[in-house]
Amino acid sequence: MVELPGVEEHELADKYPVRLPVWWARRGGAGAHPVTAGVSGRRVVLRFEKKFNRLERMAHRLLGGSKEIRRPLDDLNSLLWELCDGNRSFAEICRSLDSTFHERVAPVQERTALGLRNLKMLNCIAILDEPFAEGWPTGPGVTPPNQNLPELDEALDFDAEPLDGEVCDWPDEE
Repeated sequence: MVELPGVEEHELADKYPVRLPVWWARRGGAGAHPVTAGVSGRRVVLRFEKKFNRLERMAHRLLGGSKEIRRPLDDLNSLLWELCDGNRSFAEICRSLDSTFHERVAPVQERTALGLRNLKMLNCIAILDEPFAEGWPTGPGVTPPNQNLPELDEALDFDAEPLDGEVCDWPDEE
């Protein structure tokens, strides 16, 4: 594996980013991506239920509109999302992004850290000190228990089928 200057010294180098329970799916054809488990290179779309206050609820009833927010990710952030399975360290993710996008993602450690910070601000990922122990589903098509998302129109062509190794079930309660 190629050594990247500054990545091993980065404050996140030995951290493990993991997706939080968020409804997401893939769409479109595969783009550039490393050949590794759980990575397709396809674009990712995140879905969130809109939370309305009382005034917004009244306006929504009068004016209509969607009850959800969809966030389509670009190719760089889609690949970052797929790589954040909780079993790859920040340094490993940086190496994968660098080998896929080269100069386009340079300097890779800053660009990757910024992407992770943005996803963390959206409450979509967590940064762990050790590999993820599968405490929640990280795969596509899983609606979090605190959200009530409407059914999707099939014409949207979202692919919520998990790839090998993606966890899409909540762990059994004991």
